[in-house]
Amino acid sequence: MSDRATAAVRRTAIVIGGSTAGLLTASVLATRFDEVTVVEADRLPAGPAHRKGLPQARHAHLLWSGGVAALEDLLPGVTGELVGQGAGLIDVMKDLVSKAPSGHWFRRFTDSRHNMIVCSRDLLDAVIRADVLGRPRVTLRDGTRVAGLVGDRGRVTGIRISDDDELGVLHADLVIDASGRGSRTPDWLTELGLPPVVERVVDAGVAYASRVYEAPPATTAVPRYPVVNVQADPRNAPGRGGVLIPIEGGRWLVTVSGTRGGQPTADPAEFGPFALTGLKDPIIGRLIANAKPLTDPVTTRSTANRRRYYENAPAWPEGFAVIGDAVAGYNPVYGHGLSVAAQSAIAVREVLDRHAAGAPGTARRIQRAVARPVGNAWNLAVGQDAYYPGAAPEPPTAVERLLTAYVDKAVAAGSENPRALHGLLDVMSLKTAPTRLFAPDMLWNIFFGGRKGPLGEVPLSAAERAAAGLEG
Repeated sequence: MSDRATAAVRRTAIVIGGSTAGLLTASVLATRFDEVTVVEADRLPAGPAHRKGLPQARHAHLLWSGGVAALEDLLPGVTGELVGQGAGLIDVMKDLVSKAPSGHWFRRFTDSRHNMIVCSRDLLDAVIRADVLGRPRVTLRDGTRVAGLVGDRGRVTGIRISDDDELGVLHADLVIDASGRGSRTPDWLTELGLPPVVERVVDAGVAYASRVYEAPPATTAVPRYPVVNVQADPRNAPGRGGVLIPIEGGRWLVTVSGTRGGQPTADPAEFGPFALTGLKDPIIGRLIANAKPLTDPVTTRSTANRRRYYENAPAWPEGFAVIGDAVAGYNPVYGHGLSVAAQSAIAVREVLDRHAAGAPGTARRIQRAVARPVGNAWNLAVGQDAYYPGAAPEPPTAVERLLTAYVDKAVAAGSENPRALHGLLDVMSLKTAPTRLFAPDMLWNIFFGGRKGPLGEVPLSAAERAAAGLEG
């Protein structure tokens, strides 16, 4: 075959955004395209470091077991690499100390089927970035802004870029937007002559403040110091919550949050008191009272649940799809964004396993496949947040009300019954769809299963209390 003929059949793809969703999708496309170009507006760091376009990276992130499984499926060995660099792989039922919105502490059990990766977002991103960008078919063009799509309402054939103040065009057989919450796809589609896409926003008015501490030295001798989580109550506004996560380097990452009328600030003098007296339990404030702060607090207010229903668009161009936070962003308190990103990349892979990238309808199939993991996380998030005053112009839907009421019952049962907690975590970890909550075993455990009785105080062991310098 001549060089010209070879070039003619060369398949190329573009991913807009070097986000987690973008990089994981690029890893999938690299097995099906000759060249995959990741176009990113920021200059990406070489290692674990903060980047300007990801302010939320400074706050606590959790990768639930559904996301851990998806991440390992996409990048085999990545979990071991993360652990080798200091991340924790924790047993959720044993190593997560959590207070339910109802006010009761979950009991700690030892027979978990669920794990969770805990580390800084900078470390997680750096390990994923090194893996994906180290692949021979993947090319990064960072410091490059995407100005729009090339093509028409029937097919997207590339993107317009601005690189060092020079305008240009990159052509591709498939373009995927993974540019996050700031995605401009709604505007780009209307520029192509397509109708506006339906969008829904549920904004609980949550603000986050996070600070990094040097953990008390004795806590590093405990086999795995637990994550400590005090959940907010959507029915008792303002909803205030907090989480303390042991991360790499012998540090604690502490994030506190509050809805309208009870939001934390960036004032260092107010961070400890907010954790001590502003939450439904003072345990996080007591823990950090004995820890040395390493950073000033940083705040974020871009926390609304926002979903764009691209899968329902009456017309969709070939050669283009949207993924990750560009489709739906969630209140970070639920820790689902990273897991949805990984599961969405797998959804892209499954579509491309069955349909050629250039075949008619493939792009729409991708969009509809991505909507499944998005929808699971969305229903869980808005079913809670829609109850905060001013969160949405319309009340929760019937499905959301039903799911919320049922989750409340499952949470109550799970705090006292390990079998009920298993089923609840199957859903909360995004390993299974919310319909898992209605399985016969869950119905039995929720309404008839044995209960150990509620816990009124934080279930830290004597060794954990002593290591953190707590009295009693």
